Amino acid sequence: MQHVATEPGGEELSLAERAYRAIRDQLVMLEIRPGAPINEDQLAQSLGVGRTPVREALKRLQYERLITTYPRRGTFATEVNITDLAHISEVRQELEPLAAAQAARRATAADRSSLSALQRELEGAHSRQRDAAELMHLDLQVHRAIYAATHNPYLEDALVRHDNLATRIWCLFIDQLSDVAGHVSEHGPLIEAIVTGDPDKAAQLARGHVENFERAIRGAI
Repeated sequence: MQHVATEPGGEELSLAERAYRAIRDQLVMLEIRPGAPINEDQLAQSLGVGRTPVREALKRLQYERLITTYPRRGTFATEVNITDLAHISEVRQELEPLAAAQAARRATAADRSSLSALQRELEGAHSRQRDAAELMHLDLQVHRAIYAATHNPYLEDALVRHDNLATRIWCLFIDQLSDVAGHVSEHGPLIEAIVTGDPDKAAQLARGHVENFERAIRGAI
């Protein structure tokens, strides 16, 4: 019997949601390379779902600028354009501090427990040699857990979309970046500020993290 994906709280995910999350993360991590054609039948087969859930997922991913469709040519993974970095950072510099502060104010006991578990993983990232892909997955998990802890679905949705786009840029330059583990481990103090309920410190650390990200990418170009 096929495994049914669930939310952390046990909520069963629809086939379309499962397809969306799987394809989204393949695009974000550049497992589907920028500019690569998107084949509905192949995706449906690899994910073990029908074409309808895949088609629904692709509609969402087009809205999120992760895929693009050209008349008479087909659907392709969006190219990663470094000129988008300034626009993406401009949005994140405003919204990431807001999200961190709201998470510090609103995080439930379950949110704090999830964030603390991620913090322990971060602490082990230096002691265990993790490859870049593992670190990137951990980075995505941390960001998404913070956004979820805001309990503002509109803010969470906007930040997930922009973090996905930023992560694609990071993955494109990851071989030129010298300290990926150090960048990911910056989340440790940020999580600590959220878990202890310090919104001002959380906002300050989140803003610094976005600025450091942009600086690192520009230094690698």
